[in-house]
Amino acid sequence: MATSKSGEKKHQILQTLATMLENPKGEKITTAALAARIGVSEAALYRHFASKAQMFEGLIEFIETSVFSLINQITEQQDDGLLQAQEMVLMLLGFSSRNPGMTKVMTGDALVNEDERLQLRMNQFTDRIELAIKQALRLAVLTGQVNEADVAVRANLIVSAVLGRWLRFVKTSFKSDPLENSTQQISLLLR
Repeated sequence: MATSKSGEKKHQILQTLATMLENPKGEKITTAALAARIGVSEAALYRHFASKAQMFEGLIEFIETSVFSLINQITEQQDDGLLQAQEMVLMLLGFSSRNPGMTKVMTGDALVNEDERLQLRMNQFTDRIELAIKQALRLAVLTGQVNEADVAVRANLIVSAVLGRWLRFVKTSFKSDPLENSTQQISLLLR
């Protein structure tokens, strides 16, 4: 029973942290402010997480699990490589649109003054996304839709466009929706 309550409290802490990251002013989030928002002491936070870095790791784990399970669903349900890549990009932009606080983590904005290993983990996350898009494009090579020589360059360009949309979303205080004009932009990238 205690594990269930502990899990619920961890979830509440992470959810509150993500909500606080949605603040467009981008003020540094302290454990004191987080504890006050939840209505617990800082010591109570540290009973669930050893450090603030561990809290961010919890958010990153949520992001990774969510995004890569959706990528796996796309690859299992879609046989066409270009459509796989298109659906992945739309999913990545949609995830960002629905989760502004998480987008600050994905762009690294929320990690600027945090432990360096958190940014390294997000860099690996981006590399894994690029790898998934490369695999989709390699599938498109088999059907003659894409030239083999263009796969790596095109995957990198697509990921750079996604990162740019995420960053613009964060830098405009979440006013520039990542999904705006995305269908047309993706079709230009996948031609």
